[in-house]
Amino acid sequence: MLLSGCTAIWRTPAGFRYTPFTGDEYTIALWQKISDTDSPIHIYIEGDGHAFNGRGMPTGDPTPRGTFLRDLVASDTSPNVVYMARPCQYIMSDKCGVSDWTDGRFSPHIIESVASAIKSVSHGMPVILVGYSGGAMVSGLVIETHPEINVVQWITIAGVLNHSEWTQYFGDSPLNKSLDMTRLPNVPQLHYVAQNDETVPIELTKKMARDSDIIIVPNATHDDFGNLKLNFMN
Repeated sequence: MLLSGCTAIWRTPAGFRYTPFTGDEYTIALWQKISDTDSPIHIYIEGDGHAFNGRGMPTGDPTPRGTFLRDLVASDTSPNVVYMARPCQYIMSDKCGVSDWTDGRFSPHIIESVASAIKSVSHGMPVILVGYSGGAMVSGLVIETHPEINVVQWITIAGVLNHSEWTQYFGDSPLNKSLDMTRLPNVPQLHYVAQNDETVPIELTKKMARDSDIIIVPNATHDDFGNLKLNFMN
C-alpha cells in the first residue's frame, strides 16, 4: 500500500481525525468528526478526482487536485461529518488499477468497498449522503444496493446520475465495467447543479431528477459553487 504524495494538499481540519478504512480490496482515505451519536451523520463522497490528464489519457494517481469538496466539508458545522475519498485516491492499494478510476469507476467491487466504509463510520446512525460529481453516482448506487444503510437524505452536487447518458452526450467511451442507475433511489433528495457546468450539463440532471428536487446555482461552474450552503433535513 502506497500513500499518495498528494495527501499534503489537505491538512486535517480542526476537530477531524484521519481514520483510513481498510476493506477486503482497498484502503479508503477518510476524515471524520463525530460528537453526537443521536444526530445524523453527513458523509461526503469525493468525485472522480484526477482520473485523466489534459490530453484525455488516464493518470497513474486519481487523487483530486482541486479542493472544492474538502473545503465544503471543512465548513460543515454539523456535529457528525465525514469526508470519504474514492478507492485509490490518496492511498494506492495493491489491488488498485487504472480501471478503478476509468471504465470501472462504478463497478460492483468499488460500490461494495465504499458501502463497507460507510458502515464502518455510521454504525446504524441516520446517514445523509452527499455525492460530488462522480461521487453522486457512487452514493446513489450504494443507496440502491444497500438498503440496510439508514440513508435519510441524498444530496448531489454537480452529480453524474446516469453515466451512459453522460458518456453518450460527450461522445466518450462507455464505462462498460460500471453499474448504472436507470432511475433514482426512493429517498428524500436534492440535486445541486451549476448554471455554467460544462462537465455535467443541467439537461442531464433534468432527464433523471424531478424539477422539484433540482436546485440550480446561478453563475456556478462544476468545481466552483461560491459560498454553497446545503439544505439538510432536520
